[in-house]
Formats: sequence, structure tokens, C-alpha cells
Amino acid sequence: MVVRYKNISDKEFIQIVEKLYDILYCCEICGHQCRIDRLKGQKGKCRASYKLRISSYGLHFGEEEPISGYNGSGTIFFSYCNLHCVFCQNYEISQLAEGIEISEEQLANIMIWLQNKNAHNINLVSPTHFLPQIIKALYLASKQGLNIPVVYNTGGYDNPGVIKLLSDIVDIYMPDMKYSDNENAYKYSSAKNYWEVSTSAVKEMYKQVGGLKIDEHKVAYRGLLIRHLVLPNDIAGSKKIIDFIAENLGDDVYLNIMAQYRPCFKARNYPELNRRITLEEYEEVLNYAISKGIKNIDKEQIMLLL
Repeated sequence: MVVRYKNISDKEFIQIVEKLYDILYCCEICGHQCRIDRLKGQKGKCRASYKLRISSYGLHFGEEEPISGYNGSGTIFFSYCNLHCVFCQNYEISQLAEGIEISEEQLANIMIWLQNKNAHNINLVSPTHFLPQIIKALYLASKQGLNIPVVYNTGGYDNPGVIKLLSDIVDIYMPDMKYSDNENAYKYSSAKNYWEVSTSAVKEMYKQVGGLKIDEHKVAYRGLLIRHLVLPNDIAGSKKIIDFIAENLGDDVYLNIMAQYRPCFKARNYPELNRRITLEEYEEVLNYAISKGIKNIDKEQIMLLL
């Protein structure tokens, strides 16, 4: 059995949980840094209250191959989101907040249930706004024998200082890098200074875990996996994102260049977003990444365009 959290003592783990809860008094958990008191029920940009809210959980086989593996990824989908993407494909969860409120103890039990179902990992989907509660649940689950990797599956708008606190807790970081253009990030996702926040957070993630590490069964157990969704008309600024990865991170980073964009939620109100991407748009980004020396690229998404 793998020993979880061998680099962190029980006392240190509790101290991290306490530090994260303290942040909620003047919330700076994410890039918005709203500085409102969520412990008194105030709500910021994410609109989430103090109480945990999840949409669903279970074994998921639709993630990248190193994450889903052969048994599935133990995904937990959290309601709300700290980004407000006008094209969100899961807007019922992220924007309409479908789901139920649960306690930290119940979340810990879900994690153990997923482990007992032979999930390869605990995959925290859109966790940022509930991070203190989640880390407390991980602590409680660790006391019950949780011993599989933890995946931090985020939209990339994370406070780098908060990410530093997760150094001995998170095994796999799986951030989106959505935009390199701040004006577009604000227009389409209501995120100010997205580029600076995102790149700083990703640098910290890579510093902690390095590139993606895969075992003999082709399942990831540690490292960084970056997702980038190609948008129509280069609204994402894809080449600048690839330049950042090539120039600031190692060539062992796993990059999923995604072709799955489709006009959802409010995208039809924006003519520049109201279509699927073309094969040519996708191949231009893919070929650019290859030309920049990025080796571990997930190309399966291209089948969506053929």
C-alpha cells in the first residue's frame, strides 16, 4: 500500500487546513481575490457560499488516457466556478450550480468510496473556490487510508500563493491555460489579469511536481498536465501559450491541445465564437507546438474534426 502524505506530518497537514480556512475570512483563494468574508456568508465572483456543493461523483473514463487509465478516474464535480466562460460546456454545474450541499466528512467518505471502486486517482474538478473544505476532507480521508493520487483539475485562475500551500498534498496538477490575451479573458470569462495569474500558478505547479510521470500501466501518478482549448479565430491566443510552456517548463510536460470546442451556453451571443473550430485552426496550433519542441502532446482530440 502506498503511504500518502509521507512528506508532511499530521500537525503540518492540520496547519495547512487552518491557513486555508483563515483565507476565507478575506477570501483570496483564487485570482479574483474578492476579499469578502465567506465564513459570514458573503459571496464573491464565484458565488459559492461557505458550504461545499457537488454536482456528481463516480468513475470517469473520458479524461486523458494517463488520468482515466483502465479503471477510471475518481472524479468529483464541484458546483460553481471562479470563471464565467460564456461558452462553458458544463454551465448547468458551473454557472447554474446544480448539485447538493455536503459536509467535509461526507466528501472524505466519497473519496474513500472511489478508492474502494479501484479509481486510479481522486480527480477534483473545478476545486479552487472550495479548496479549504476539500483539503480538510483530504485530511480526514487520509486518516481513513486514502492512498491514491490527488488530481487538481482547475480552470487555471488560481492564486499562486495558495498553490504553494498544496506542495505536499496534490500529486497531479491539471490546469487549463485558456487565454494569453487578458482582454479576451475578461470579455469571455470575466477574469482580470488571467495571463499573469495563470502563468504564475502553472510555474508553481511545475516547480512542485515536474512533468507528468507515468507508471508501467501507463497511468499517471505525479506531475503536470496542461489543457488548452483551441477557440475559433484564435481568441485563446494559442501560440503565446505554447511559447510560455516551451520557454518556462520542461519538455516532460504533458499538453492536451483540445479540439472539442462547440458553441454552448451564451456563445451564440458572440458571432466570433458561434461556430466549431476548423481542422486548419487545430492543426496550426498542433504543428506550432511540435515545432517548439513539446514532446508529450495528446492528439486524440483531432478525431473530433475528421
